[in-house]
Amino acid sequence: SGCPGGSVVKRLPSCPGHDPGVLRSSPTSVCKSYQFLGPEGNVDIELIDKSANRYSAHFPAAGFYLWPAVGLGFLVTAAVTVKIAFDSWNQRLGLTLQHQEQWMAAGPLFEISVEPEGVIAEIHLPHIVSLPANEVDVSWFQVAHFKDEGMVLEPPSRVEPFYAVLENPSFSLMGILLRFASGTGVSVPITSLTLIYYHFHPEDIKFHLYLIPSDPLLTKAIDDEEAKFHGVRLQTSPPVDPLNFGSRYIVSSNAHLEIIPEELKLSYRSPGEIQIFSKVYAGRMKEPIILEIAEKRHKTLVWRTLVKPVDLQFHSAAAPPPLSGKAFLKEHRRQLQARLGDLNGVLDDLQDSDVFTEEEKELVQQCPTQQRRNETLLRMVEKKGHQALGVLFQSLHRRDPYLMSYLSQQSLQQ
Repeated sequence: SGCPGGSVVKRLPSCPGHDPGVLRSSPTSVCKSYQFLGPEGNVDIELIDKSANRYSAHFPAAGFYLWPAVGLGFLVTAAVTVKIAFDSWNQRLGLTLQHQEQWMAAGPLFEISVEPEGVIAEIHLPHIVSLPANEVDVSWFQVAHFKDEGMVLEPPSRVEPFYAVLENPSFSLMGILLRFASGTGVSVPITSLTLIYYHFHPEDIKFHLYLIPSDPLLTKAIDDEEAKFHGVRLQTSPPVDPLNFGSRYIVSSNAHLEIIPEELKLSYRSPGEIQIFSKVYAGRMKEPIILEIAEKRHKTLVWRTLVKPVDLQFHSAAAPPPLSGKAFLKEHRRQLQARLGDLNGVLDDLQDSDVFTEEEKELVQQCPTQQRRNETLLRMVEKKGHQALGVLFQSLHRRDPYLMSYLSQQSLQQ
């Protein structure tokens, strides 16, 4: 048959709603943004130098450790302590830029050290490039090391959606760069976010609208900066389709609102640098407003949202509980259909849990394309009901933590 139809106590850095001076015990710390997911449970991350934005974590045993809020992962062969700091690309690239080539910062820049050395089998460095995409050549990906002698480039061992892998790495100031010939006119598709912050004024309500690469560190930096001026982030979905890095986008509204500037360029500015945003003045806002973003050149609508007065009245309400497996898969069905990769492990989990028979598993595997396999898998599991969706949800969390972490951040908008 074919494819149908087509307990150690540590001091944690601050997180929203919690006193940074409070001591909390692992592994059930409240502030999940500052934990690695490990093979034996969560591992707390300690802020050791606030001014340098430097963190430390001790991995107690061999296995894979992922910092979901950042997308950084380590595969280790023995216990190890990792120290991580964050840096800016701007000055580094400015010193090493070559005229005959074009460079694009494709993820955060990390300064990493480990003790003892020699026990990191792999490091997974996050990137913002949308894969799979025919426009992107994986040979463009380079791991940039900044050393005393300058920038040293190293090709990653492999490139996956959301991260690139470096095996048996040496550590330095490092991150992912894209390098391609100048003048080629290449458009690089990236995953992106829209962030809206509400600023109250009795006579003239104001919104700040950002269009940025989907870098959790960048989102946190903007959250922190907006919080200084009492900006409150409203819940909104990201653009569904990848957007082109470096392209220009026009912000507009259904009402006669003042928007300054109306044009935004999708670019990568490191956390700590000044981020570009549009100010939207909505007066007393008695009626709902629609905000839209369109690609300037082709006038293609890429994002749209509705803001109602009631959204502003209840912006301080408690955050909703995490989505159930059914609700999560319903909300993110389109992105899951487009982005799920190798399904063999997921199919094994579904068969082991008696959700799928061997014949149903083969039915998915026989589909001619990855997208058709994804579509068939989701449709078949949905038909089997709530419990089957729960099994799929747990399997995806285990098999593809990067993708699920990315989608969860879009849902919760913490």
